[in-house]
Amino acid sequence: MEYTRTLGTAPLSRLLFKFSLPCVTGLLISAFYNIVDQIFIGNSSLGYLGNAATGISFPVLCIANAFAWCVGDGASAFLSICAGREDSDQAHKCVGTGLSATLIISAVLTVVCLVFNRPLMLLFGASSKTVDLAVDYFRIIALFFPVYLSINVMNSLIRADGSPTAAMLTMSAGAVANIILDPIFIFVLDWGIKGAAIATVIGQSLSLVLCVRYLQRPRSFRLSRKSFRIDRPMLFTLIKMGSSTFITQISLVILSALCNVTLFHYGALSRYGSDIPISVFSIQTKVYTIVNNLVVGIALGGQPILGYNYGAGKMDRVRGTYRRILAACMTVGVAATLLFELWPQGVIRIFGAQEPLYMEYAVLSFRLYLALTVVSCLIKLTTIFFQAIGKSFQASATAIGRDLVCFATFTLLLCPLLESRRPGTGVYGILLAAPLADFISGILIVWMTVSFFRKLPKGSR
Repeated sequence: MEYTRTLGTAPLSRLLFKFSLPCVTGLLISAFYNIVDQIFIGNSSLGYLGNAATGISFPVLCIANAFAWCVGDGASAFLSICAGREDSDQAHKCVGTGLSATLIISAVLTVVCLVFNRPLMLLFGASSKTVDLAVDYFRIIALFFPVYLSINVMNSLIRADGSPTAAMLTMSAGAVANIILDPIFIFVLDWGIKGAAIATVIGQSLSLVLCVRYLQRPRSFRLSRKSFRIDRPMLFTLIKMGSSTFITQISLVILSALCNVTLFHYGALSRYGSDIPISVFSIQTKVYTIVNNLVVGIALGGQPILGYNYGAGKMDRVRGTYRRILAACMTVGVAATLLFELWPQGVIRIFGAQEPLYMEYAVLSFRLYLALTVVSCLIKLTTIFFQAIGKSFQASATAIGRDLVCFATFTLLLCPLLESRRPGTGVYGILLAAPLADFISGILIVWMTVSFFRKLPKGSR
């Protein structure tokens, strides 16, 4: 593993740029799998009802991703630490176990989702106007879960293998195919929301082919048939190291379900109706995905550097890498916060011209819900940092604190409180809950991070 030794010797800024740039690019392009669908659907005859329908399936996709990213992020973190320890024997077991477990999990999820697709869509907030559209879209996406989840795991492993550019290209190829096919299937062939789903899964299939080709000749490990036998102790290790990702994704499921159901209920009591708030929330989530992917890309780009140097005992390089990641992510957070506060109308209009009532709620939602985006960025990078160095408890705590504890609590308190005081205003409770949750969680995360670094040994062992 000669090439990995540069992780412990090369200048940190250059290393972080080398690893983060393709990682950020790949994740941003992959975000278009969802956001391009929303743009084309929003500008088609389906309008905001189509956007609401695709947004309703988001919680189920998060559940699927929770399993894939738990295994994938755990495997990639473990692979980086193996590189620092120069342990090639454990490396191939971790990759094979992760891939085999993902295929089994995805097959089970596909069967469950195809059998219960309509009840699932109704559970997560579909109305009589959107349920058929949601089912048409989700049924096609669920059929390709084995492809979708395998891509996520393989891409994490390719980055950890020291090939962030290859990871970027595998995702980019699928995203470009999706962007090209979307207008053809939606507008030219008039397949509507089914066309958007078909374009997405074709792009995913192309990415899978490229990932498989890469893993035939990786850099830091060699796969054989016995690599794919699930090693139970290894699987437990991967799940433990990726547990914070699982918790984060499940938190998104709970929050998405909570938000959809709450917006459906309190929206119906307001002058906006139920479909406008749900549609806005769907678009808002996809827009924030771009910011999130920027931060995640920077942090994941630093993951091999952090994991290698922590495994090698080079704690000064761990500190230096964290400081550089923090500065870059905070820059992204400040820029995004300013955009959402000063020019939300421009962002919203990308998804199609909408009626005045829709625009009124959307502008208010962007300005309130995303008011402390910079703190959300801090929370995300902190979770990935602790995960990269194998601190699963701290990583899980940062993931749980903001979403499951703070945001859910504030939502459940504020919505009925506002509605009881002034009928029709309960729908604003969610918008206020988000910045409050960010503020409280930000304080706790700063304390946790400072405490960790004060106890971290100086120098190298």
